[in-house]
Amino acid sequence: MFDGAQVADQRPVSLDDKTKYVMDRAIAREQSLSRLLMTYIVTGLVFMLLPGTFLGVWNLIKISNQEEADSITPAWIQAHGHAQLFGWVGNFILGIGFYSIPKLRKLKPFALWEGWVCWALWVVGVTTRWFSNIYPWQWRILMPMSAALEIVAFLIFFQAVASHRPSHDTPKPLESWIFVVIAATLGLLASLALNLGASIQLALHASSPAFPHEFDQRYLIVSTWGFLVPMVWGFSSRWLPVFLGLKPLRGSWLLVAAGLNTAGVVAGFLERFTAAGILLLGGAVMAVGAIRFFEPTAKAAKTINVHSSFPIFIRIAYGWLLIAATLGIWAARAGAAPGIWGASRPALTVGFIAAMVFSVGQRILPSFCGMRVLWSTRLMLVMLVLLMIGCTLRVTSEILAYQNYAAWAWNVLPISALIELAAVTLFAINLMITFLRPPITVAACH
Repeated sequence: MFDGAQVADQRPVSLDDKTKYVMDRAIAREQSLSRLLMTYIVTGLVFMLLPGTFLGVWNLIKISNQEEADSITPAWIQAHGHAQLFGWVGNFILGIGFYSIPKLRKLKPFALWEGWVCWALWVVGVTTRWFSNIYPWQWRILMPMSAALEIVAFLIFFQAVASHRPSHDTPKPLESWIFVVIAATLGLLASLALNLGASIQLALHASSPAFPHEFDQRYLIVSTWGFLVPMVWGFSSRWLPVFLGLKPLRGSWLLVAAGLNTAGVVAGFLERFTAAGILLLGGAVMAVGAIRFFEPTAKAAKTINVHSSFPIFIRIAYGWLLIAATLGIWAARAGAAPGIWGASRPALTVGFIAAMVFSVGQRILPSFCGMRVLWSTRLMLVMLVLLMIGCTLRVTSEILAYQNYAAWAWNVLPISALIELAAVTLFAINLMITFLRPPITVAACH
């Protein structure tokens, strides 16, 4: 005998029920991905403000007071740099990678727990590294441990976003931007491997947790030009032609740019700094030509929900990239030139990397993080203007002060640092308030 309930349970599910079920699952996963990305971004903002920028400002104030570039322990400077590169920008890239790469490549979804485990290991690793540089308690254990945690986190990320098969049977050929992102990912792996090897070497033989100057200079080339620069190129070539209304990407040029950049990184690591500078500059010029930033546009830029100056600051950022490469050549030719070497780094990390994060980040992150709208476009303009002013003062004053060209430039260094601190603080405020605002409907985004 069958009762009515049994009969009802055996009725076939309607097509509408199946569609609703699939849609509900897709919406739930999208919301989970947005929460994961938001966690990475907020964590990156914390690293940017406290272990990163605040410590950097403190270091510059002390250097200015002593009027001596070597007046700060190298471990503190390296703690600041690691927090900025891997704590701030690294968290942003990992979060955006988890959210966007499987979608852009139409890969099968990864397990969300992989993203959360990667986040936990990465945060513990970067935090432990910062702590062991600032407070050298048990640093012989903590530094190698932190480096190992960062590599494990990276491997989880790589497995999640790169090893899944496409969701369709016949995969499409890889686009040029994907090859550049792959090159950047290999650069990140090389940076993490070098960090682990150097940390073990220090733990076994050194008397302090600071990398030797010669190795640190080579390591920075790998972690900035080998990882961050091509990563920005890859996502720039994917998103910015649409956002800025540019003409179609020259894919072959972009691949040549990546090849020249990789050769420059290898040359720099081998201490062939003049050749490295020429190759890196050549790669940067080719990348600019590939994405066609300075050519007449094909369409109007899409600046809805961001400040209308957004395209201008993108182009200024790529101008700083060319300046950074040129300063590298100048420094290599000048020999002992701490001011020129020092100036090339903020030109790259602040003028290019930070400006791109501030510009593109405020364009895509509100949408990725639950379909939100940026809280203040005017604040976006203010922070980008402050960032450019701070970077300009920082680059010029480091050259003038460290090279003993002008004594008054020592007093400009802390001013530039405070202006940059104001810029990054406003950036964090704008994003945090944006994340606290309620999402909007999809229709309102178009």
